Amino acid sequence: MSDLCRLYLITPERIDQPAPFAVLLRAALDGGDVAVLQLRLKDVDDDHVARVADTLRPICQQRGVAFVMNDRPDLALKLDCDGVHVGQEDAPYADARKLLGPDRIVGVTCKDSRHLAMDAAEAGADYVAFGAFFPSTTKSVTTPASLDLLAWWSEIMTVPCVAIGGITVDNAAPLVAAGADFLAVAGGVWNHPEGPADAVRRFDALFANAGD
Repeated sequence: MSDLCRLYLITPERIDQPAPFAVLLRAALDGGDVAVLQLRLKDVDDDHVARVADTLRPICQQRGVAFVMNDRPDLALKLDCDGVHVGQEDAPYADARKLLGPDRIVGVTCKDSRHLAMDAAEAGADYVAFGAFFPSTTKSVTTPASLDLLAWWSEIMTVPCVAIGGITVDNAAPLVAAGADFLAVAGGVWNHPEGPADAVRRFDALFANAGD
């Protein structure tokens, strides 16, 4: 694993037409290094999730980007995703791991909790996600997380940590400096005024400068 922080992209909550979004995704992934794309759709049926996944998954996997399903280990398995991200209100980590086996990614939301993160890491999670660090347009922030949490984790644990919540190019630098291994970004890429590809390039430059 690179010592540099890397980008963990999250899709918009609505993708009504997969084909036009696929154009945006290709541009974003071709803009620079992206480690993961998480498919996070809300208020749609499983058939729609499957249609979107079947369009986006090959784009990611052809570029070496892990394709991760949000919330649903069953769909992650059925749709041949590289893994799943589960929240505290979703399927328990143990159930997700049992279903997906040892070789697929299982990441766990831990909000601002050191205890939840330690439990997830000890159970075998591939990463833990902390946040939200900033106000988010996609989720209401009930548990603001602090930079101290990232610094503490990076000092004592080898399991990677993901920072999430309202992250943009303009506010990301302190998270990188504090020790985040990945930044999970949605609107900060898709809604960037110069377009997704430019946003990815800017994040990459930020990570590279932090590593100097």
